[in-house]
Amino acid sequence: MSRDALKTLFHPFAIGVIDPPGEGERVLFLGAEAGYRLPEGFAASVSAVQPLRPLYRALEAMRVDVTPSVLGEGYDVALVLCGRHKGENEDRIAEALKRTRAGALIVIAGGKEDGIQSLRKKIDKFGWDGDSLPKYHGVAFWFTRPEDVSEAVTKLAKVPVRVDGLFEASPGMFSHDRVDAGSELLASRLPRDFTGHAADFGAGWGYLSVMLAQASPGLKGIDLFEADHDALEAARVNMKANAPSTPARFYWHDLTSEDTRDKYDLIVMNPPFHEGHAAEPALGAAIIRSAAKALKQGGKLMLVANRGLPYEQVLAESFKESGETCRNARFKVLWAKR
Repeated sequence: MSRDALKTLFHPFAIGVIDPPGEGERVLFLGAEAGYRLPEGFAASVSAVQPLRPLYRALEAMRVDVTPSVLGEGYDVALVLCGRHKGENEDRIAEALKRTRAGALIVIAGGKEDGIQSLRKKIDKFGWDGDSLPKYHGVAFWFTRPEDVSEAVTKLAKVPVRVDGLFEASPGMFSHDRVDAGSELLASRLPRDFTGHAADFGAGWGYLSVMLAQASPGLKGIDLFEADHDALEAARVNMKANAPSTPARFYWHDLTSEDTRDKYDLIVMNPPFHEGHAAEPALGAAIIRSAAKALKQGGKLMLVANRGLPYEQVLAESFKESGETCRNARFKVLWAKR
């Protein structure tokens, strides 16, 4: 079932408060998710943008024209579906302003959990003509794009963050402003004499891959798998900057539903356990099972997890051997051998 915010976004068109864009007009849909139905009279072509691989694939299944990053400009309408991250929501509005023509309609919607009320108040301060409408436990608001949007774009667009002076990340990515403490614990236990082929499952912006490359400079290569297209592009930058001599390949990939092509001697991971707005430990379990299939016979998995997450059972079911390397007050490092 689609999120309520998706219904909120299209509600002003559905009830006639906003005239739907007609044939020949172009609509940019930022943060698009599957499950929507265009209201009657909404005849414009829609170009959807979704950097998260599972959501992207769901849109593809709907036969939506979708890309992982924004393409084109001069759009007549922009739709912005908000998510949980404030910086990412603001950046989507900045992209909408940059990619639309003057006089274009920009419609934004989100739920209360997305911080939509505070976002609306922030946009209201620019003084643009517009209105709002609450529905489905959320709010849709809209305005007409002015001629000069340079000040607003500067204030809203996300700025890449330098982490520890070594890594590049951006708002919306996991642990975008600091090294995750769990990943740091796993990094301290990575092998220093590894010479085989490795993979980083759920690589994020590439921290664990860089740490493995630095700990075992003799490794043959590492493949980075990540479902967030933006994070994967940051990982590409971070590997080049911090481990330039390590052969690396980058895969925009949904490890819960897409098999890997190759087999590995070692897989490292800090598996995600949130999907959309809900905590979902089964997501991490699915990626562990994916790792079991992707390892060579005798290959090893190393992972870090919150102490309370029950991954030991799935490790015992999926691997020949498994155990715990260490733990602290918050995290545990587990291992398994195929």
